[in-house]
Amino acid sequence: MKVAGFGFRKDVTLASLRDALLAAGGPEGLGAVATVSDKADAEALKQLALECGVPIKAVPADRLAKVDTPTQSTIVAEKFGTGSVAEAAAIAAAGPRARLIATRVVSQDRTATAAIAEGDGA
Repeated sequence: MKVAGFGFRKDVTLASLRDALLAAGGPEGLGAVATVSDKADAEALKQLALECGVPIKAVPADRLAKVDTPTQSTIVAEKFGTGSVAEAAAIAAAGPRARLIATRVVSQDRTATAAIAEGDGA
């Protein structure tokens, strides 16, 4: 399963999420989008999932903290215990033996990040 993981600010827009997704490789072949549980109900993410025709996978913050990521943000690490919410969410939601196929990229307005992973599904 191919999953796009997202990290974003509270005021993120659909356009910002879409921009980050396109920079990461686009929606083709996605089976789901994912983010940390407390942001999974964000309206912009719901709109993006609907636009892509995929479900949203909510990943608990404690599960994200167990995921090593190739990119590191000090601020994210202090808050979530992982270097990238986008990368960790993509990896965690893609299932066993997941691997990143696109590391974290940032939207032009800097309010959203996206990464894409492939795995066996969860």
